[in-house]
Amino acid sequence: MTETIAHFKDESLDLLAELGNVAQFVSFDPSMRQRYSRIVGSRRNKKYADPSAAVLRLLEQSPERQVNIRSFLPDQPRSHAFHYGVSKVEEVVSLLRSLSSEGLFTIVNETVDLSDGGVSGVYLGDVIEFAPGETPRCVEGPDVAELPRSLGERLLSVAYGFRPEVRWNPSSRIEFSLHPVRRGYRRAHTILWEREVVETSPIEARIRWPNKFSRLIGDKAFGLLVAWCLGLRVPRTRVIPRGLPDFAFGQKTRTGERYLRTAPREQNPGKFTTQRGWLDPFVLVHSEDSLGMNLASILSQDAVEAHYSGALVTDADGSKTIEGVRGGGESFMLGAVAPEVIPPKVASAVESVYERAAKVLGPVRMEWVFDGRNAWVVQLHAGSSPSRGRVIYPGKPSKWIHFAVSDGLERLRHLVERVDMKGKGIVLSGRVGITSHMADILRRARLPSRLEDPVGV
Repeated sequence: MTETIAHFKDESLDLLAELGNVAQFVSFDPSMRQRYSRIVGSRRNKKYADPSAAVLRLLEQSPERQVNIRSFLPDQPRSHAFHYGVSKVEEVVSLLRSLSSEGLFTIVNETVDLSDGGVSGVYLGDVIEFAPGETPRCVEGPDVAELPRSLGERLLSVAYGFRPEVRWNPSSRIEFSLHPVRRGYRRAHTILWEREVVETSPIEARIRWPNKFSRLIGDKAFGLLVAWCLGLRVPRTRVIPRGLPDFAFGQKTRTGERYLRTAPREQNPGKFTTQRGWLDPFVLVHSEDSLGMNLASILSQDAVEAHYSGALVTDADGSKTIEGVRGGGESFMLGAVAPEVIPPKVASAVESVYERAAKVLGPVRMEWVFDGRNAWVVQLHAGSSPSRGRVIYPGKPSKWIHFAVSDGLERLRHLVERVDMKGKGIVLSGRVGITSHMADILRRARLPSRLEDPVGV
């Protein structure tokens, strides 16, 4: 017969409160005698006159003026009844009596708004995982942000303006949440939910986006933020997201000029506005995404003195292709002008940036600007391209459709998204780069495609 070890969840919370900030709470045994309490403005484990007084105090000190009620049995780890967002003392006490009559222990804790722009997640070994709008259990599902601990902490500290207050230990699994508004027993931005000692072998983070956090701030913003946290040269960028307060990062360029860039939730090459100079960002967002379905943020970014601009992709063989033009790269990326011969000095600077990024991220794709001395990153994406040589995306269609690059990006997008392309492939006719947005659209559509004319002919 297996012996069951008693586990008191409220006792664990009380011990966790010695290590960091926890959500305010008060707990009771099945006879409704108070066990523990951690409420702002009161001493540790203060005993209140009765459950009503304890609940009233907790509601008064909770930012949402709401509480949750959890119940448990020490010898049964499975979950029991849970009540969310209760705001009246009488209702809370009534629920406590009902749960107590079933022999259950209860914990009443402040309701924490999970839609406040913060994130929840887990530290495990040297990896941190997190996502917005969910509990720490989000790590059991797909698309969470997964980063090495040090990189993840730097990224979060830039995005939120404070570093996670977690006493990291390589042998611990720690559930946490971060919040723009200070809360919890210690009135801090970080809340600890659970700490467990585990035996883990070394694990490595798999850094990929899009993920749930990159969709919150925008694919473009996330890639640039990763680049900056890796120590790469990124123009000073202010991010104005829909879902959390604005933040800034990067290095001033001293040109005195700005770009206004849109950041969709996921990469959508050339679809939304990039404007040299200033536009009314509110008018821009309303005109291009009035329903708020696509654009996650607006970026105001310092312009770089562009001697050369272009893009780099890592192809299916692991080889790097660097393309670009003199001056600004907007027309090149849109497929309006062909790539030029890149001087060795420029290619060397771009490749050096690539090597630094790839050391942590593996193969990457990026857009760059060279100012005469240094290469700056203006977009960064993890992963290699399926392209190889003149082939943009591999496949053997039964019919090839020739598309003239002079017809423009939007006509290509219309062809790919709205025409039945089953069994068909596309040949880009004209001088266009394999790193251009035209090629990006075909790769993202996974449509068999290739370039027709050799670049430079």
